[in-house]
Amino acid sequence: MALHADEVRHLVIHETLKALGDWSLARETLLLGTAAQESGLGQCLKEGRLAGLYHISPATHRAIWDKYLINEPELASRIRGMASQRGFLEDPHGELISNLKYTTAIAWLIYKRTGKELPENSTLEDLARYWHRHFHAKASGNVEDFVTSYRTLVLSTPAATPTLVA
Repeated sequence: MALHADEVRHLVIHETLKALGDWSLARETLLLGTAAQESGLGQCLKEGRLAGLYHISPATHRAIWDKYLINEPELASRIRGMASQRGFLEDPHGELISNLKYTTAIAWLIYKRTGKELPENSTLEDLARYWHRHFHAKASGNVEDFVTSYRTLVLSTPAATPTLVA
């Protein structure tokens, strides 16, 4: 059973990006599309070594901490504050599955660490290309798959909030 797209958008992604000081509608929509493409919006939270709403690998998770956040102590502190106290120490990769705001923050940092700005007026196809170029070293699909996942899981949701893309 997938999560409700509107709830993920407003209660998880929007709030996480605001807490990081990185909110924009394009970023919010990109992360919602990433969740739709990677896990079917929560239908599959574990596939091999990939975990969570965004199917993040343990190696990528470690790289965010060891190669990106090591140079961003204030941001690292904010991200660590999103993780559960005990759970993060016992099983940091488990937070990718059990903590939606934490995994959303890590997913956003996968994009942010590239240094490539996401134009605010992006179309759905632009977001799909951005995902394909920057989210995984080996993408779990192509641009068309991302667009189809978004249209199927997000735009077909009853009472879905209008987004910047159609």
